[in-house]
Amino acid sequence: MSEADRIDEDARRVRNWTRWGPYLSERQWGTVREDYSADGNVWNFVPHDHARSRAYRWGEDGLLGISDRECRLCFAVALWNGHDPILKERLFGLTGPEGNHGEDVKECYYYLDSTPTHSYMRALYKYPQRAYPYDQLVAENRRRTRADPEYELIDTGVLDEGRYFDVTAEYAKAAPDDLLVRIKIANRGPEAASLHLMPTLWFRNTWSGGRHGREYPPKPTMKQVAPGHVHSDHETLGPYTWFAEGGPPLLWTDNESDLVRLYGIPNRSSYVKDAFHYYLIDGRQDAVRAEPEGTKVAAHYLLDIPAGGEQVVRLRLTGGEVPPRDPFGDEFDATFAARIGEADAFYESRATSARSSARGTRACSGRSSSITTSSPNGWTATRPSPRRRRHGSMGATVIGGTCTRATSSSCRTNGSIPGSPHGIPRFTWSHSAPSTRISRGTN
Repeated sequence: MSEADRIDEDARRVRNWTRWGPYLSERQWGTVREDYSADGNVWNFVPHDHARSRAYRWGEDGLLGISDRECRLCFAVALWNGHDPILKERLFGLTGPEGNHGEDVKECYYYLDSTPTHSYMRALYKYPQRAYPYDQLVAENRRRTRADPEYELIDTGVLDEGRYFDVTAEYAKAAPDDLLVRIKIANRGPEAASLHLMPTLWFRNTWSGGRHGREYPPKPTMKQVAPGHVHSDHETLGPYTWFAEGGPPLLWTDNESDLVRLYGIPNRSSYVKDAFHYYLIDGRQDAVRAEPEGTKVAAHYLLDIPAGGEQVVRLRLTGGEVPPRDPFGDEFDATFAARIGEADAFYESRATSARSSARGTRACSGRSSSITTSSPNGWTATRPSPRRRRHGSMGATVIGGTCTRATSSSCRTNGSIPGSPHGIPRFTWSHSAPSTRISRGTN
């Protein structure tokens, strides 16, 4: 089947090829979507420091992740280099007041490829092997004036000597509800290095808000049925099975807010959203569920990678009651090869002058399709806004109930990071339409 055939089937609603895609937001913290503050100060109401502990209501965020169109079930990559103070589950950046030029993401990541139906997708994230300089980035950018250049991650020296991992996530669809995942970790440094890789699957929390109906279905289920083999069920999305190659240890918790950490009040659940942080970084064995069930699960791989070496981890998420017998058989890599070939053929059929621009634009513009799940009326229906805010702007551009987000700008690498795809934009966090002036990378 060609990509053009999939586009046609999806348009005629014969098969739902676009149910799954890169719809998972890069950032849900610090947005009006999650803001219930009395004064509309969204930056302080849901800061980055709260993101790992707070269960969102109107979307989710993650690193190199995907979700279904309604953001019910989400998948993303989590990382820990053994030195960071927190688990790397999402992009880090500065809020409007923190940045000397306003809000700004402080990461190096690249969206490299995608077809219109997201039958094939590829993205790259560069993760330092040394402790991520969170405090340094905040302090130095706060010190600088508007007349000074921005202080970027590469300016900190944390990526010097190539001491970072290239984390490449690839997705290929064997069918509309059958998603194959390859995560390649490459050590670009001069010495062997270890990495905790935690591919994570979770449900967005729609059950704790006290409402009922199609948009607020009952709490879904997720449980382990065999080593590295998870079965989930959701009232409106249906059953899915998740496979992690090699049967790694599975860590379990619930996607519930950590009220103790956030507000100093008792938790409603014994197992909370930031349980994997407590388990891995703080060494708290009791933070995760003993029973192999919950609403958030991570496969825990500890990778030891030699200098210049790489390792590949494979996963699969498939819908329906009958999962594949051999999820990682020959058909797995054959599907990737087929989808890459079909993507090449699709873009080769475009005019020569537009090929690289169209392909790069598709890779990035898919990421501007973040999920927002309700109109402003829906926001106030579950949790009323403070009285003082009922007669004024919510602080966002709302078009048909959807908050617009994401524009693109060049990632400033200056050739100092080996293996970096040049000219490929990363998304910043302003509220405008994405730019199309980009080029396709070669890595």
